[in-house]
This record gives sequence, C-alpha cells and structure tokens, in this order.
Amino acid sequence: MAWAEKFKLNKQLIKAVTEAGFTNPKELQLKTLNRIIGGQDVIAIGPEGCGKTTILVLATLNRFKHSADGTPKALILAPDQEKVFEILAQFDRLNRNKTIRIVSLHPGQTTEQNMDDLAEGSDIVVATPDRARAIYLKLGLNLNKVDFFAVDDAQLIIKKGLQLPVVELANSIGRAQHLIFTEVMHERLEKMLAPFMQLPATVEVEELPEEQLPVHPQMLYHVPNFGTKLNLLNLFVYDEEMFTKTVVFANTRLTAETIYKNLTNRLRKAVAMINPLSFEYNKVNDIGEFKADSSLRVLIIANEGTEETELDLTEIPFIIHLDLPADKKVYIKHIENHTIDADDETLALTFVTDLELDQVRRIEQTTGQKMQKAELPEDLVLEKDRKQKESEKEQKKKTAKPDPNQYVPGEAFHEKKPENSKTYNYSSGTKAKMNMKKKHG
Repeated sequence: MAWAEKFKLNKQLIKAVTEAGFTNPKELQLKTLNRIIGGQDVIAIGPEGCGKTTILVLATLNRFKHSADGTPKALILAPDQEKVFEILAQFDRLNRNKTIRIVSLHPGQTTEQNMDDLAEGSDIVVATPDRARAIYLKLGLNLNKVDFFAVDDAQLIIKKGLQLPVVELANSIGRAQHLIFTEVMHERLEKMLAPFMQLPATVEVEELPEEQLPVHPQMLYHVPNFGTKLNLLNLFVYDEEMFTKTVVFANTRLTAETIYKNLTNRLRKAVAMINPLSFEYNKVNDIGEFKADSSLRVLIIANEGTEETELDLTEIPFIIHLDLPADKKVYIKHIENHTIDADDETLALTFVTDLELDQVRRIEQTTGQKMQKAELPEDLVLEKDRKQKESEKEQKKKTAKPDPNQYVPGEAFHEKKPENSKTYNYSSGTKAKMNMKKKHG
C-alpha cells in the first residue's frame, strides 16, 4: 500500500500500479508525483530507469476522474516513434478507465490516418513533435482544451533538432500544466524551455549503483562544440613533457582523419593512425608498434570498424575520447583498469558537448562513479568566440577608412612553445595524477 500512503492517486491507479508489480515508488517518483498532482510545472531530471515515464503516465491518467469526452486534454511529446510506443505500452499497462481514448501521431502512419483517428475522438494524444505540428497546421489537432502538456526524453528532442515544433505547440496551447522529463539538463534544453516554462520546480536524482567497475580515473571537459574539442586537444598534446604517449578515440574514420590533419599542422610526424582512410597518412598496425616507436606521441583510433578489436592500452598515460561511441560498452572497454592492484598512471580524458551529456550519464550509471568535471584551461580558444572575433575584425576592416599618410609598422611575432605557457589550472591532486613517468616517450 506504499503508493496509496504516499500519493493522492485515484483508487483505480493504486490498484493498477500494485498489480503491475511496482511495489515501492522510486526516488524521483517520491520527489515529483505529488508536486505534479498538485498542478505544479515540473522539470524531472534522472537517469534511464528511474521511473520518469511511469510518473508521466500516472500523472496524466489521474486527471481523468470520470468519463472522458473525446476532446484532447493532454498532449505528450516524445522524440521518436519507438518512444511513443513505449509510452503507449505503459498506458495500456496502467489504464483502467476504458472511456479514455488515447491516440498516437508518428511517422509510422500517414497524416490522413492520423487525422481520421483524431476525428473519431481523443482524450490523450501521444506524438512526435514534428507529426503533431503537421497535423495541427492541417487543423486536425484541436489544442483548445489541452491543459496538460508534457515532453518525455527531452534531451533526445534536442539531439534530433525538434525544438521548434515543441515550442510552437506549447505556445499554441492556452493555460496548461507543463512537465519535462529528461536525463540531463543543459544550455540548449534550457533555451527550448524558456518560452513556455514559468518558474518550474526542478527535481534531479543521481541513483548511482553501489557496485563500481574498475576503471581509470576519468576527467570530463564540457565544451561548446567540436572545434573547441580540437583546440583543447591541440593545447594538451603540444605539451611534450606531460603528454608523452596519448591515444585519441573518434567515432568514425572521417573524424579521425580530421583530427590527424589538425594535429599534424604542428606535431608533424609525431602523429599516427590505425587503419587510416588514405595511404598518405602516417600509419601503425597496432598499439604495440605505437608504444615501441619513440618518435610517435599521438595515436588516433576510429571506433568505426574496431569495436570488437582488442586494444592493449596498458602503460598509455592518456586516453582521450573526442567522441563518445553510441555503445557505452565500447567506451568502458577503453577505460577499464586491468591492473587495478598496480599504481594507476593512466588518465581518461573525455571531451563532450551538450548533446553528449546524456551518454555521459549512462556511462556513469554503468561504471557506478561520476566523471570528475575539469575546469577548462584559461588559454583555451572557444571556437564560437574565435569565429565571432574574426567576424568583428573583418567588419572593422570594411568600415574603417585608412589614412594613406599614416605609417603602420610590421609586427614582430615570436610564437611561444606551449610548454612555456601552460595555464591548466589543475588542483595539486590532479597535477600529481597527471605527472606521468617519462618512460613512455
């Protein structure tokens, strides 16, 4: 009877959750469900499996006290057809009020079929944002009586670039309660929510498992874009004294090639690849060859085509992921510490943008430990800032009127060696971890 004691749910729902085997509410459910039942706007942030979809379904069904009238009262948006089906399955599992008609809108059906389904009557609409917007613009989706608007897996909505239809639909609804369920919160998601979320309650849970996998210490660098990832990588590997041997992972061979070209501008022949796209690139056959060659400092490996390959990363001081692989098991295989009893001198550095933060959270759920968030170096060039400054400089050139009588002396430029201008801002503990033995060189 835990659900009956803790939540103001109707008797049908209490019976349904009990019969479904949900004996005890999870942490996020305990912290959010009564707020939602009370009518508050809520942003619920939690990892996969923490009960977000169940909260959504229970909160929606609890609004229907009596017989439904066939006019949409609730609009639920999901990132794709698969998630729409998952939500529908949970409705089927928990709904005991058979007068409620639930209609789904997704790319697996024609718009004509969707409009026919809506014309027959609907009380709850579960849809992908783009399909719901398309039907609404065709006047097939009536939003006049919708007073409950929810978005599930909002982080995937951002990944798929579906922000605009979400905002347009939310703004097309009058006064309503808004619920957002997501695995992570970041700047792009906040920007999507700003037009229609007014002073929501934000509830976040971690729920890391007790069991931890043996992995190398991990440091997380959160940057705005891929260009800044390249700038950060360059800044690090130019330091010959610290980054003596570094393995860099990318998802595709094309990305690996981009990294190679970017690094060889300065590192020349100190960079190599495994299985490159072109014969003109510096190549090694395996990591053993890379370790044995004292002239090589950076090895770039594409996850594409090497997922099942055994990679001996022992005695490599730095393992850097410029991309996160879609399969978290591939990442974890790279950072596993197979010599846990020995002194661990390897650091795993991971560079991520907003769109990869949900993958970070899933990796943390599997390893049982958080990645340590690192401060960005003071002299790191943020790519969007660089482009903006270049644009402003170009604009000044266009508008400035040069004085033909003014003498402009040439500038003397002496480039500093990177090791002479390090400003990493690491703590003493981190510096100690990063003070690797020079035997790897």
